[in-house]
Amino acid sequence: MNYILLPAENFSIDSAKINAVPQINHVHHVLTAKVGESLKIGELGGNLGTAIIDDMTPDCIQLREVKLTMPPPAKLDLTVILALPRPKVLRRLIMDMTAIGVRDIILINSYRTQKSYWQSPMLERLDEFVLEGLQQGIDTIAPRISLQKRFKSFVEDELPRLVTNRAIVAHPYGSQSFAQYLQKQYLPKPETLALPSLVFIGAEGGWIEYEIEMLTAQGCEAVHMGPRILRTEAAVNAILGQWLS
Repeated sequence: MNYILLPAENFSIDSAKINAVPQINHVHHVLTAKVGESLKIGELGGNLGTAIIDDMTPDCIQLREVKLTMPPPAKLDLTVILALPRPKVLRRLIMDMTAIGVRDIILINSYRTQKSYWQSPMLERLDEFVLEGLQQGIDTIAPRISLQKRFKSFVEDELPRLVTNRAIVAHPYGSQSFAQYLQKQYLPKPETLALPSLVFIGAEGGWIEYEIEMLTAQGCEAVHMGPRILRTEAAVNAILGQWLS
């Protein structure tokens, strides 16, 4: 973790405390910090800054001279709609999208999403994965995450109001590559790239043609990432990397 993020209730005027076991262990065993040394901290939903370690015990670390003066980076103007993936990759994907700065994440059902995924205990740990991503990405503002178990009703009833700008769906059999799509999006004055504000990414196996047809009918353009079929994690990072350039 690049910054240690604490909830608002852990702060009091110019002092604070760390009482979460993973964070305490990180300070003790990874940072090997000592009393009197400075830590990089932040307030969830607030600013980033520094504090001095005042006291350390196995159960709590007291901080003094808390100075939170740096605002978090701006969120990306981006909504990622992700077909619910296998539980063991969900943690990595939520962490990565949070660290990149995605503003909204919607986990949706798809034909190739196994029903058992929706009963996974990993879905109850999303806040934990978000915190890890925020600390990695030096951010304090969590993305908004929602679950949509009905693909058809979501696309017909909810998607039209979300497609306020450009929208794409990752599809290995799309007629254009993501690079070709981006080449069409350059604005002449000024010469800047107009990235889409909404991205659909499938789980393992991708989308079926029925789903692609429904999405394109709502204004989403299907794009592929080249001749290779990518895992969901690779596709997420390859596509979202465009917003970091």
